[in-house]
Amino acid sequence: MLRALAVDDEQPSLEELLYLLNADPRVSSAEGASDATEALRRINRALQSGPGGPEAIDVVFLDIHMPGLDGLDLARLLGGFAQPPLVVFVTAHEGFAVQAFELKAVDYVLKPVRRERLAEAVRRAAQPRDTAPLIPVHEPDPDHISVELGGVTRFVAVEDITHVEAHGDYARLHTAQGSHLVRIPLSTLEERWRSRGFVRIHRRHLVALRHIGELRLDAGTVSVLVDSVELQVSRRHTRQLRDLLLRRTTS
Repeated sequence: MLRALAVDDEQPSLEELLYLLNADPRVSSAEGASDATEALRRINRALQSGPGGPEAIDVVFLDIHMPGLDGLDLARLLGGFAQPPLVVFVTAHEGFAVQAFELKAVDYVLKPVRRERLAEAVRRAAQPRDTAPLIPVHEPDPDHISVELGGVTRFVAVEDITHVEAHGDYARLHTAQGSHLVRIPLSTLEERWRSRGFVRIHRRHLVALRHIGELRLDAGTVSVLVDSVELQVSRRHTRQLRDLLLRRTTS
């Protein structure tokens, strides 16, 4: 059972987070703090109380952008203690995942907070300390996928991806703005994004149905036009693709 502290300077967000935490059966108690200074005072009492004491806190759910001391600053301060509570960042901003990873956060949850996503963060925090995973930078949110660019982690919206090309154990994600190489096999992305309208058309290609502009037939060869890029469709995938496109146009 976890004893949680939620920190957010926006009262509606704090109340919603506390409501969701108190509804989770793995959370025995959840308190709120409206800024990092108040949270630090509460955490100091917890540390003085000890891990098994009445004031103990196991995990802090921490917003990043707050007036004065921000969430990253507070997490850095906690990292200097001998037995600090775990940290889960809860923020509307995607661009701090790398810093959160470096601060050994357990998870990084994007606002608006979904009940099932917060439940996953609670599950990670409830694991034994020596097995608790670091922030999952490859999947901070099902609507985005992280990519590395010049040593910086960026998040690409899945809906912006037109098609994916296999490169062994890697895959290249194509968008209207450019392409990104990720170390995820095409088969994994196919399984993960099937429900989001992606379909396999070839052993090397996965495409988003919503980005298919044309289906072409030329001398028995089938291809699709995806944002001005023509991709061949293999024979084994042709019937399934036609059925999906027909279903999509008549629904």
